[in-house]
Amino acid sequence: MTESNRSSEKLEQFLDRLGNIAVEAFHYLALFIIGCMIAWSALHTVVEILTVKQYASIDDILLLFIYLELGAMVGIYFKTNHMPVRFLIYVAITALTRLLISVIQHDHQASIDQLIITGSILILALSILVVRYASWHYPSVIRDKHSERSLKRGQKPQPQDDELA
Repeated sequence: MTESNRSSEKLEQFLDRLGNIAVEAFHYLALFIIGCMIAWSALHTVVEILTVKQYASIDDILLLFIYLELGAMVGIYFKTNHMPVRFLIYVAITALTRLLISVIQHDHQASIDQLIITGSILILALSILVVRYASWHYPSVIRDKHSERSLKRGQKPQPQDDELA
C-alpha cells in the first residue's frame, strides 16, 4: 500500500467519524427541541385548564396523555437510539379516542363518523397485537447504547428486552 493510499484512507475514516458525530449531534439537538416543545405544550395546556377553564374535560385529559406518550417516545429514543413503534400506535389510538369523544359530544347520536373512528381504533389495537406477537416470536434485542450488556450464551431474548416493539 502506498503512502497516498494510506493518507486517503485515514482522511476517509476521519470524515466518516466527523459525519457520524454531526448526525448524532443533530439527532440530540432535534430530540432536545422536540422534548422542550412537548413540555411547553403540556405546560400551556395545564395552565389553560387551571386559569381559563377551571376544570379538565375528558378531551383535555386525553390531550395530556398524548403529551405523555410523546415525551416517553423522546425519552426512549434518547436512551436506546430507536423509535418505539408501539408508542406511535398508542398516540394514534389516544388521538382517535379524543376525536370520537368530540364527535359523540357534538352529534349525540350514532353516525358513520363514529363507526369509522371506532373501526380505526380497532385496527390500531390489532396492530399492537401483531407487533407484540412479532416481538415475542422474532425478538430483536435492543440494548442501551451506553451499555455493553449482552445475552448469556444460549439465553433466548425476551420481549421486555426489546422496547422497540
